[in-house]
Amino acid sequence: MRSEDFVNALKGMGIESLVGVPDSTLKQFCDYINSDGKDEMKHYVPVNEGAAVGLATGLYLGTGKPAAVYMQNSGLGNIVNPLTSIANTEVYGIPMLFIIGWRGEPGVHDEPQHKFMGQVTDKLCEVLDIPYSVIDKETTDDELSAILAKASSVMAECRQYAIIVKKGTFEKRAGGGYSNEYTMIREDAIATILKETGDDDLIVSTTGKISREVYEQFDKIFGSHERAFLTVGGMGHASMIAYGIAVSREDKNIICIDGDGAELMHMGSMAFIGYNKPDHFIHICLNNGAHESVGGMPTGTKGIRFSPVAKDCGYDSVATVENEEELKAAFERVKGSKGIHFIEAMVAMGSRDDLGRPKESASENKINFMKNFK
Repeated sequence: MRSEDFVNALKGMGIESLVGVPDSTLKQFCDYINSDGKDEMKHYVPVNEGAAVGLATGLYLGTGKPAAVYMQNSGLGNIVNPLTSIANTEVYGIPMLFIIGWRGEPGVHDEPQHKFMGQVTDKLCEVLDIPYSVIDKETTDDELSAILAKASSVMAECRQYAIIVKKGTFEKRAGGGYSNEYTMIREDAIATILKETGDDDLIVSTTGKISREVYEQFDKIFGSHERAFLTVGGMGHASMIAYGIAVSREDKNIICIDGDGAELMHMGSMAFIGYNKPDHFIHICLNNGAHESVGGMPTGTKGIRFSPVAKDCGYDSVATVENEEELKAAFERVKGSKGIHFIEAMVAMGSRDDLGRPKESASENKINFMKNFK
């Protein structure tokens, strides 16, 4: 299915606005609405899927027209509250069309963090009173028209409808060509950080390519990765995991390696951490202004700097760096010291084509990491 045909079909049913958080299953669709199709609809990329439902609610209140909300199925957890307490017909009755990328589809190989959500995606829609249809690369134009007609009928009742999208549904198209002005390679930045750590320093890394690069660089530099907890799912929660470890084990130095997309998703955690001030806590944000792990699409706040936010949240020191020398110096200034420190590293887009994935299961990573506390 061509992305432009899908967008035109949405326009044909009266949808004028797209709201969502990028997803790799929807990459071709996301690339289109960020490039050739950028003028076809109003397009917003909020910080998380729950915020997308809130924004879609406001758009409906302001225009009387439902918006389409796109997401990875992992984002279903973030929409439960606003969906059930605002959009449902038992409350305000706000119609909207969900476009959900199906990671972890049963019978299709995928990463462990997607497995359970993939099994329950359709069931969650049923529990949340969202009628749905599934589309794939075999879906015809006539079938799509029938699905959208059904969706229109449901939304006319002030309800929500979901289209669950299987992997490979949208035709491949030329890459998005996303880039930024920075030159520091993210994996080199990670290597610089890890080389400065000691035996009592524990790493908590965020979702996506950052954890994959942490895993490979740990093995390359140290020959093992037992000091790294790889937060493969739960985007935006790595810093709170790191905080929990920090207050449980004050004898350890905790380093959280975050990304800007994840930081945005649950940014309130910075205020909590800054107020509660764990000892020996270094929070590093690798900022490239994009959701690179799911295709490279820009965040909805490209260009925002997190260091001033961290300062206002109460972090004891903040720094912004743009090359490895500055990063090394900033890390050396705070490593081993008390308090909470924030380093924002501005990094380029891109990763190695041969970037691997963890060979151990998530459970094995947990067990090996916890050996640091015995």
